[in-house]
Amino acid sequence: MARHRTHDLDRLMDAAERIAAESGSDAVTVRALSQATSVSNGAIYHAFGSRAGMMNQVWLRAARRFLELQRDAVDNALAASPAPQNAIEAVVAAADAPAEYLIRHPVSGRFLLTVNRAEILDRGEIPVEVAVQSDALDKALTTLFIRLSRSVWNRADHESVAVIRDCVVELPTALLLRGRRAPEPAVRERLAAAVRAVLTLTPPEPGQPGDPIA
Repeated sequence: MARHRTHDLDRLMDAAERIAAESGSDAVTVRALSQATSVSNGAIYHAFGSRAGMMNQVWLRAARRFLELQRDAVDNALAASPAPQNAIEAVVAAADAPAEYLIRHPVSGRFLLTVNRAEILDRGEIPVEVAVQSDALDKALTTLFIRLSRSVWNRADHESVAVIRDCVVELPTALLLRGRRAPEPAVRERLAAAVRAVLTLTPPEPGQPGDPIA
């Protein structure tokens, strides 16, 4: 029974991702989801509690899947070549993860690009369970940044972790996801080159005593 329920929830969330990717997040309503899946409005409300609860769960599922792919890419890169080059390639792999996710999961990838997390979390009161899961994802991502920073520079202060974040979040956003274009090979190559170039520069030393974040 539990497996059947999980399957039903996944089917609903798959449909929500598809609607958002095709028509924008505002198009994901309980009524639209019911029409797309032939599941009654009441059953959808019973499953998620509200539209906001539904969108929270859909976003969390997609974010967890992305983070899992990103961590696997980092693990594989660290295992594929000797140090210290493997650390640099691990950061490149983490930066390339959005492209890989879009290729493997095009609908879910477009959903993550379409839906603004802040807008979802700002809509009404967030259930405690959702807030806990969201915080856990944030902590897992920070842990990944710290791991990469330690691998490259053996440091985990704010300055070094900020550089990793620039490589893994800001550069992909600017070079790879701009205009929500397809992850073309040439663009991915430019992203990798940009990440490697940034990592040739040692981050500034921490400005304050106690600056390490881990």
